[in-house]
Amino acid sequence: MQDLFLSVDWSSGHFPEKLVIAMKNFETVYSAWDGDKLVGMICVMDDGIMNAYVHYLLVHPDYQLEGIGKELVERVKNHYKDYMRIVVVAYDEEMKFYEYCGFEKAEDASPMFITELWT
Repeated sequence: MQDLFLSVDWSSGHFPEKLVIAMKNFETVYSAWDGDKLVGMICVMDDGIMNAYVHYLLVHPDYQLEGIGKELVERVKNHYKDYMRIVVVAYDEEMKFYEYCGFEKAEDASPMFITELWT
């Protein structure tokens, strides 16, 4: 898992012990594998009935543009099809991908953070 996070330059990868605990606390996790190599992952938190929050979506750079990210998002959309909202915080360079997956940019909201992680 640490290798996947570091492959996409996510600072979370520098805290493998915390990542293991975090993975255990997500409501939903889907992963993609090439043999025994973890190449993609999506993790979602939810309130049990109305709102789901995609927290992580990672695809190893060697496997990007092969439909893995799209398939992971589709699995989440199917899993949460009866929910009223699925939310993702997308960085600017990721906007087109999430729009391709059916997400729409909020016109009246912006993500805000209190963080000790670097990006």
